Amino acid sequence: MKTPYSFSKSFAAAAAVLAVLVANSAQAAPAAEKSLYERLGGVFAIASVINHFSDAVVQNPIVGRTSKNPALRKWHTKNLDRLPGLKFMRTLWVSAATGGPFKYAPTKPGKTEFGLEEAHRDLKISPEEFDEVAAELARSLDFAKVLPRERGEVLSAFAAHKNEVTAGYKAN
Repeated sequence: MKTPYSFSKSFAAAAAVLAVLVANSAQAAPAAEKSLYERLGGVFAIASVINHFSDAVVQNPIVGRTSKNPALRKWHTKNLDRLPGLKFMRTLWVSAATGGPFKYAPTKPGKTEFGLEEAHRDLKISPEEFDEVAAELARSLDFAKVLPRERGEVLSAFAAHKNEVTAGYKAN
């Protein structure tokens, strides 16, 4: 028959084993990785990159105000009063697409939550023009000193929408 002393001794031993198991499993369990949004530095860091990027696109000779594409040239010369709103929408899009707490709601909804085809259809953006915009985004990420891993993830997320953005383009 167990005495109260032997019971408490058994209980203490079991509790010690349980404490060791819990401590070991806590050490073995990897910490949850931060979202890309968090790794980029959140909305303020994203907004800073978008601000730089948006201004650079306007000045870019291939896709900006001197573009050979008449729709892009017109947008970057006659619609610049909309640029602050576009910067806001781009910031929301990137924030939501990278796992942030914001909800992106397009002014012209596409086929998916982050679909961009309707917003860009009238601009008739060619695949080459899309690539130049992606290069401008890469330069803005470099300007902001975004780390290589996060830079690659942002550029991959952007590239995933190439077909949507170029949906209005028709090769001659």
